[in-house]
Amino acid sequence: MGTSLVRGFIERGENVRVLILPNDPGESRLDGLDVDIRHGDVSDASTLGGVFDGVETVYHLAAVLLAPHPSVFEKVNIQGTRNIINGAIDSGVNHFIYVSSISVTYPYATAYSLSKREGERMIKAQSAMNYTIVRPTLAYGPDGGIEFMLFMNTILNHTIVPFVGLGRAKKNPVHVSDMERGMLALYGRKETYGKTYAFSGSEEISMWDLSKLILKHRKAGPKIFLPIPVFMLRALAYVLERTMKKPPITWQGIAGLSQDANPDWLPGSSDFGYEPIGVTEGMQLSFPIAEKQDRYAGLTGDESVTNP
Repeated sequence: MGTSLVRGFIERGENVRVLILPNDPGESRLDGLDVDIRHGDVSDASTLGGVFDGVETVYHLAAVLLAPHPSVFEKVNIQGTRNIINGAIDSGVNHFIYVSSISVTYPYATAYSLSKREGERMIKAQSAMNYTIVRPTLAYGPDGGIEFMLFMNTILNHTIVPFVGLGRAKKNPVHVSDMERGMLALYGRKETYGKTYAFSGSEEISMWDLSKLILKHRKAGPKIFLPIPVFMLRALAYVLERTMKKPPITWQGIAGLSQDANPDWLPGSSDFGYEPIGVTEGMQLSFPIAEKQDRYAGLTGDESVTNP
């Protein structure tokens, strides 16, 4: 998303500064772009000197989504956000756009969602800058996001697929192109100051039906879904997370697959023209299925069909 935003702003003629980790391989995606690149680590305030000087608007996207230990969320998502907020205030930034997560609304929290809740609390607690908070839902596209790709690969790579619960959790996935357009549209919009927006798609779908839609678009063979009660998976995750460095089942994964994330996106429509597509259309854009051709298409008048 960061690279997409950079390209979008450059196309609009804006001056862009990018904060990136030293030796980050992702920096190569910026090759050839007219951007001001600064190297630093959000979790280390001593590396952020001068980064925000002369900056009008900050987009804070840097975060850890998956981590082996909760301390990583504390270091990057909480302390890192605190450092970015303080640096932006010290440099007189006008507008701070914080990319949170729809997981902050989950009744059953995770270490990740709690770190994002704290980030929201911190940006709301200050009064020196205007702010806007964005809560994306499950992001998907041909190359991501990470949670969607993990879920998709799981159901594609197994004939018998262990399924979290009965798949009734309601989701409203957001296509990455809609996220990009929405983020770009926030720039300079005073109507968004002090507000929180859900970035989702326009179509609600259950996890069960989303799985079937993925299989359809990836042309996967027959699969057997094996529903496993959430309480059993949570107990198993509790044990595995305390005995393995990289457990195949985690509470964060279970929480994300078993809780609703189908927020109201309409406030963004009225404030800055956010008009997302639905997941049925988005999956066709991401993983196209050739439309079946009507064998009679184009036949008119006296034309006839032979050898049907």
